[in-house]
Amino acid sequence: MLEFWVLLILPAAVAFAAAMDIFTMTIPNRVSILMTLAFFPAAWLAGIGWVAIAQHAMTGAAVLVVGFVLFARGLFGGGDAKLLAAIALWLGYDDLLAYLLCVAVAGGMLAVLIGMARQVPLPRQLLGEPWAHRLHREGGGIPYGVALAAGGLMIYPDTAWFASLVN
Repeated sequence: MLEFWVLLILPAAVAFAAAMDIFTMTIPNRVSILMTLAFFPAAWLAGIGWVAIAQHAMTGAAVLVVGFVLFARGLFGGGDAKLLAAIALWLGYDDLLAYLLCVAVAGGMLAVLIGMARQVPLPRQLLGEPWAHRLHREGGGIPYGVALAAGGLMIYPDTAWFASLVN
C-alpha cells in the first residue's frame, strides 16, 4: 500500500502544477518545493541507493541551472524552470533525455492546439472564465507546465521508480 502512495507523488504533483498553469499561468513555488522535499524520503522508501539519489540530485541541480538561464533570457517562466528541475530530480539522468523529448513533443502539440483554438471564437460556456480568455487571447502565453507535466507522465511508467515499486 505504501508503494501506491510513493508512486502517486509525482503524477499528482505534476497534474496539480499543470492545472495551476492552465488556470493562472503560474506554477506555485510550493509545488516544486514539495516535490523536491518528497523525493528524498520517497527514494529511500523505494530502495534507491545513496549513489543513485546523489545522481538524481545532481541531475535536478543541473537542470535548474539550465532552466534559470532560459528564464533569464526570457525563454521560459520561472515556475516552469523550477518544475522542470523538480521533475528531473525524480526522473534522474537515465531518463532525462527521453523526458525532454516527450516535453518537446507535448509542447509542440500544445502550441499547435492553442494556436488552432485561438482561430475560432471562444465557446459560449467559457465566455465568463478569465482563464479561458487568457488562453484564447492572440499573443497570449502558453501554459508550458502542461507540456512539462505531460512529458513526465509519459516517461514515468518506464522509470526505475516505477519498476522498483510495481514489481
